[in-house]
Amino acid sequence: MITSHVFIVGSKGIPGGYGGYETFVDRLTECHQNDPRIKYYVACKAHEDGEFEYHDACCFKVAVPSIGSASAIWYDVAALSRVCRYIEKNCIEIPIVYVLACRIGPFCAYFQRRIHRLGGRLFVNPDGHEWARAKWSAPVRRYWKTSEAMMVRRCDLLVCDSKSIERYIHEEYDGPDFSPATTFIPYGADARPSALANNSSAWIDWLTEYGLTPGGYYLVVGRFVPENNYETMIREFMASDSPRDFVLVSNVNDAFQNELETRTHWRADSRIKFVGTVYDRELLSKIRENAHAYLHGHEVGGTNPSLLEALGTTNLNLLLDVSFNREVAEDAALYWTKELGSLASLIGRADAMPDEEITEFGCRAKTRIISAYSWKHIARSYERLFLESAGNGKVRA
Repeated sequence: MITSHVFIVGSKGIPGGYGGYETFVDRLTECHQNDPRIKYYVACKAHEDGEFEYHDACCFKVAVPSIGSASAIWYDVAALSRVCRYIEKNCIEIPIVYVLACRIGPFCAYFQRRIHRLGGRLFVNPDGHEWARAKWSAPVRRYWKTSEAMMVRRCDLLVCDSKSIERYIHEEYDGPDFSPATTFIPYGADARPSALANNSSAWIDWLTEYGLTPGGYYLVVGRFVPENNYETMIREFMASDSPRDFVLVSNVNDAFQNELETRTHWRADSRIKFVGTVYDRELLSKIRENAHAYLHGHEVGGTNPSLLEALGTTNLNLLLDVSFNREVAEDAALYWTKELGSLASLIGRADAMPDEEITEFGCRAKTRIISAYSWKHIARSYERLFLESAGNGKVRA
């Protein structure tokens, strides 16, 4: 018998995608797909409306017009309207509406009132400091900050994926007349080897296509956006004397790639290899575990899925020294700054590191994932949250 109906709005949808929210929704629904007590409904950004089942979740497509950056706001509002109509039509009791990211602040009070009238609760995942992302213009960044403040005040619970984000929420918004309700549940990852054998055709073909060898490359996996510090990583790698390659697995943006070329002239360095996307999870895991080291330049956001997956598979991880990354990896990684020469020097150290030291870092990293970030652990935390919340229909006025 279904006890908790959970409607998730804000990811681009499942299956597929490199984004943190997409990874999270995919794995959460996978972990709970055989749990008869929880039913998920997931909004999916699309070119046409429709519905389909995935991991026993009811996935509903929301057609989104091409209106630039405003399309994300349009998408969330349209998805929430669909959710409210569905709840009302099907007489669902105590629904939980879980909104990922703080895009729709000006509309949040309206939807909270509407969800409350339907007997439901509105949860929000505030993500990271979206208002600090370099890809946004100054007016858009101001909107993000204002929207965040509105959503913090007009939701029933903030589910923070990072202790640093939870701390920021209270430092920024606690006051004499208001203190936001928060809880901490991070993203998850696996700490297991790839199912692909060393002689599997998929793995051998990938290596051959890009002229690579196991252990002969550094790796980055992530969205191709400025705040992930691709320019710094490329410039520093080019300044290093590493005999290895630098492999970038990403959804390549031609304009940004050309901008990087203008600034760094990376095309002149044959070690720099953009290899596009890899959607096969087992192949991507194989690529990670055979990297000499993983480079992580993310500085905006909470618990980043790419970092968790790297800690679960890659022995040696070289991370940008910011609070989010330190919180996750602790002593299981090495850290660099954006100061000139910092990363290049660390790459030199990594190239010279004995195998036994690299293995020791790998053991620490996997232990960190198993103890604090396993998907089973995360799924259990959400299971408790959703089931307990469904058993308590009280909401704020």
